[in-house]
Amino acid sequence: MPVHPGLYFYHYYFNFLYLLSDSEPQKISTATIQRLEQSHVHFNNGSVPDDVFNRSSLLTIRGFTIMSVGGFLVGFGTRYAGGCTSGDGIMGLSALQWPSLIAVISFFAAGILTSYYLLPIVLNL
Repeated sequence: MPVHPGLYFYHYYFNFLYLLSDSEPQKISTATIQRLEQSHVHFNNGSVPDDVFNRSSLLTIRGFTIMSVGGFLVGFGTRYAGGCTSGDGIMGLSALQWPSLIAVISFFAAGILTSYYLLPIVLNL
């Protein structure tokens, strides 16, 4: 009797997750935590700060700005660029397309500039 192909997938997927799983919580550098706490973002023994990512924070100016305006900008940028950053990073670079390389470099540069200059302003609202 032949075995269903889905069983093979399940077997390998389960082993993959089991072998790569880690029971330890993610470690965030103390310098990063201290810098975020200067901007009034506190960690409660987790990898995601509760001050930013919860339902009650949406009613604050900071939460509204991060979630709503940030979500709009991501959606607008995806529509305007005709695709997402992952598509350019995976498909465009694997096809050795010059415009995708420029786009990926621009994504990284914009992310670095945003995290150093714009994020502290938004977190201090």
